[in-house]
Amino acid sequence: MSTLSASSTTSRISVELVPRSAESVRGEMRQVREHLTTVDTVNIPDLVKFDLRSWAATQVARESTTRGDGTAYRTIPHIRAADVDPDAELPMAQEARRTGELLVVSGDDADYFHSATYPVDAVDVIRRLRSELPEVTIYAGLDPYRQAMTTEMRYLDRKLAAGASGIFTQPFFDLHLMSAWASVLPSDLPVWWGATSVTTDGAMGYWRRRNRVVFPRGFDTSIGWQRDFARRVVDFARDRGHHAYLMPVRAPLLDYLGGVLDEA
Repeated sequence: MSTLSASSTTSRISVELVPRSAESVRGEMRQVREHLTTVDTVNIPDLVKFDLRSWAATQVARESTTRGDGTAYRTIPHIRAADVDPDAELPMAQEARRTGELLVVSGDDADYFHSATYPVDAVDVIRRLRSELPEVTIYAGLDPYRQAMTTEMRYLDRKLAAGASGIFTQPFFDLHLMSAWASVLPSDLPVWWGATSVTTDGAMGYWRRRNRVVFPRGFDTSIGWQRDFARRVVDFARDRGHHAYLMPVRAPLLDYLGGVLDEA
């Protein structure tokens, strides 16, 4: 497995960590520091099945360790739009000011049966965050699979008009599709391109059913294929002066990324 090519000085690499507990976050942060030396950012989803909210987990991540050069990791919490009570104070406001960045996502419909939700969408929440937290960089989500490209682009335009200034993509599995999206996105838009590990036929079925993913010919669930594709996604982002985030799912962090994110 080859390592990544020389990095752009403007590109960032993030690892997405699942906030199962404060201790799990601390443990994975130690692995990031010791083995994934090019990672400078950690992004953390907000998952209602865990007690630790994303903005609390980013504080744990930031305070638990520093990079090898002594600088702090940058952290980006995910905010589920439908969880944001329009009549209450923003619970993540203080931590968002510390991180300086956050990502607004719609959230998983399946979770809404188990937690309080509100009649607001990502556009509503982005607009509110831009008004109340003007100093914070707000990222919106982009999903290349859920609907036609023209429809998704119109939705993205609404998010940008509401105050988002960059995007996180859903994970990709095909560089050709990434290139197609790169050709239509605004040239000056900060983009975080995503990749994740899909190592079983069951996981492929999940992505097909839940996210409408069409896997390309040649897709392989072997960890070797997954690692090579992660490297290619990071190179793709760096070549364009963009950023990349990598999301281990049902694969230990270092099995997926150990050696892939070494300094070239």
